[in-house]
Amino acid sequence: MIIDLHTHTLPWSDDSQLYPVDLIDHAKQAGLDGICLTEHDWFWETSRVAELSQEHDFLILPGVEINTEEGHLLVFGLEKYVFGMHHAAVVRQLVDEVGGAIILAHPHRRQFPSYGSDESDYYPALERACNNPVFELVDGVEVLNGRASPEKNAFSLELSRKSSSRGCGGSDAHGASDLGSAATLFQRQISCLEDLITELKAGRFTAVSLRQGL
Repeated sequence: MIIDLHTHTLPWSDDSQLYPVDLIDHAKQAGLDGICLTEHDWFWETSRVAELSQEHDFLILPGVEINTEEGHLLVFGLEKYVFGMHHAAVVRQLVDEVGGAIILAHPHRRQFPSYGSDESDYYPALERACNNPVFELVDGVEVLNGRASPEKNAFSLELSRKSSSRGCGGSDAHGASDLGSAATLFQRQISCLEDLITELKAGRFTAVSLRQGL
């Protein structure tokens, strides 16, 4: 199954240009088998996600993108925000309590050498990024982000390899053109959130590029 683990919709992610129905329609057209709704620090009600999934006859699963001091985390299994979740270690503890899973989103952010940097800056930046303790707290790393450049995705892939983290993909959709870019291929059938978490924790997934140039 091919599932987009990283999407955003209006009005809960105010930087998105997609309403849920638009996102679902474009995801279907892109040939995806399912999507995860991961708004910025906002939790969907599981019952509403289930209704959307049934209404559109399409796999839709709830998640959230949590902004922590160590990076952005795609979190599956939690249902509400708790004070202290700006620390990745706190998120990991809460996720473990409910048996959930965590993916590190776009790890190149604030780590990739800035435009105009000398080539010699690349590997020191890579080493600095690898020292982030967040890699020890996640179940996987987003190595293909649909809104990132090939160079930044390559940087994320190197981070995944150096930290021995399993790589996945997501479109990070904020607009229609983002859908059908990067996603995650799962080896086994997924029909609910529990299945998704099981497969993420088991590492039975790989990043897939659905668009040339990623």
